[in-house]
Amino acid sequence: MKLRCAVLDDFQGVAKTMADWSPVADAVEVVSFAEHFATEEALADALADFDIVVTLRERVAFPGSLIGRLPRLRLLIASGMRNTLIDFEAAREHGVTVCGTDSSLTPPMELTWALVLGLARGIVAEATALREGGPWQSTVGVDLEGRRLGVLGLGRIGRRVAEIGKAFGMEVVAWSQNLTKERADEVGVGLAASKEELLGSGDFVSIHLALSDRTRGLLGAAELALMKPTAYLINTSRAAIVDQDALIAALREGRIAGAGIDVFDVEPLPADHPMRGVPRLLGTPHLGYVSENNYRTYYGQAVEDIAAFLAGEPIRRLTA
Repeated sequence: MKLRCAVLDDFQGVAKTMADWSPVADAVEVVSFAEHFATEEALADALADFDIVVTLRERVAFPGSLIGRLPRLRLLIASGMRNTLIDFEAAREHGVTVCGTDSSLTPPMELTWALVLGLARGIVAEATALREGGPWQSTVGVDLEGRRLGVLGLGRIGRRVAEIGKAFGMEVVAWSQNLTKERADEVGVGLAASKEELLGSGDFVSIHLALSDRTRGLLGAAELALMKPTAYLINTSRAAIVDQDALIAALREGRIAGAGIDVFDVEPLPADHPMRGVPRLLGTPHLGYVSENNYRTYYGQAVEDIAAFLAGEPIRRLTA
């Protein structure tokens, strides 16, 4: 009898076409789910008969309580090589192997700049007006050249965002709790004296930090109040880094010029979520990782992970 593999959150219905599943076809039946299972109860019911689960990014949590309700689960594959929503100790206790895949830095970097440019040039408003017979030119674009870009986090993605900012002729400064002048000099950007200095001086502030106990809620009402009323905030990292209620209030009250947000506290975003109606927001449905090449990597390496597991030699194992 074949093993059963569930692919979660296949919203576009492309999981089976973005990779060649034939190497495991004789041993594994693959079922993709386009609907999102929002509760542990729904997940437990949907996945009860599956031996393998492929989960996309850090959207679906696998706590010990869920893993314990999946008696057939033997292999859990997460896209990317880091996942904070999996209880690895519970996985070990229940004999579940956890594996990952590579993940490209390019798609989130490119989406960051799509949001920056979309905000700066009023792309959505102007395109909508053109399509719907609205006014011919209703916004005045913001020039990037000569403006200050503040980058929160100068890791692999933040560095590339900073490099593009310099190519646009922007003055780029960066800050994070562990950022050194030597690292900033290496990238060729300024080192902000503090988070507060970066927020208060930036015309565009872009977040590129991993979510941790130190970064959760890093930008709250007090921090957002430091930003200039002409400044824009971009977040393609993790929603919990920014206090969502404080951001909604800042946008509603016009205390910042706008925000480009790709990540939300609940995903998919409920129809009645206040973020859906907030002004000055350019929002996208967590598209940072969604690109053809990235999907081919995720699903192609998921097949490799499955094949290696079936051969008794798991690869790309995640243990914490």
